[in-house]
Amino acid sequence: MAYYESVFVLRQDLTPAQVNDSVKKYETIIQEGNGKITKTENWGLRNLAYVIKKNKKGHYILFQMDCPIEAMKELDRKLGLDEDVIRHMILRIAELTKEPSPIMNQKDDGRQSFDEASKLSNDSIDIDEDTEIQED
Repeated sequence: MAYYESVFVLRQDLTPAQVNDSVKKYETIIQEGNGKITKTENWGLRNLAYVIKKNKKGHYILFQMDCPIEAMKELDRKLGLDEDVIRHMILRIAELTKEPSPIMNQKDDGRQSFDEASKLSNDSIDIDEDTEIQED
């Protein structure tokens, strides 16, 4: 069997329960095809780079799986037919990883915490006495 990684994006208006139901539905497709899901990550509701099918955000899900090609093709077909799936991508990979993906290691949205922001604003800037400040 081969190793695959799949990332799919679900519509933004789905509830967390509906997202979990969709994940379970796709896990059963792989399991029925004699495959095995080794890692499932829910990256949460994230902004899309551009509007897709009137959606500005989407629920991102990652699967890593060890399955035969027939199960992967069935998953690809079902993801393409599901109206809740905005986009999907399946890649063949050389080996499965156990550590979290780089997305899971990032901060949620890249913003600084309140303490970090206040520390930056309180830092003073040293200006030499010889430096002239020009006003427009």
